[in-house]
Amino acid sequence: MKEIITNKAPKAIGPYSQAIMSKGHIYCSGQIPIDPMTGEVVAGGISEQTAQVIKNLIAVLEDQGSSLEKVVKVTAYLVDMSEFPKFNEVYGQYFKFDPKPARATVGVMALPKNVRVEIDLIAEE
Repeated sequence: MKEIITNKAPKAIGPYSQAIMSKGHIYCSGQIPIDPMTGEVVAGGISEQTAQVIKNLIAVLEDQGSSLEKVVKVTAYLVDMSEFPKFNEVYGQYFKFDPKPARATVGVMALPKNVRVEIDLIAEE
């Protein structure tokens, strides 16, 4: 196992790694919509927050020479499932290729820093 740390994505805000590389796969911890330059939650609603989360995940993947095209599984967490259509629209702008990764979207009561969305994923190296 190897820990992945990049300054192009937000630092972990708890006792976990941004990602772990193991047996040819990258296991990305959940990312929330924090701007890695400011350390602050991005302004805006679910659309802006979803875009920032995906940009953060891209930064972790690219640090290891991977990309969204190598993602095999995504789990998304939303605090308001009525925002699913807007989330899905932004998500679809990044995952335009086929085959698309497997995905689960889960409604939750709350997320760290009162954000609207968190996403974790597994990708091939």
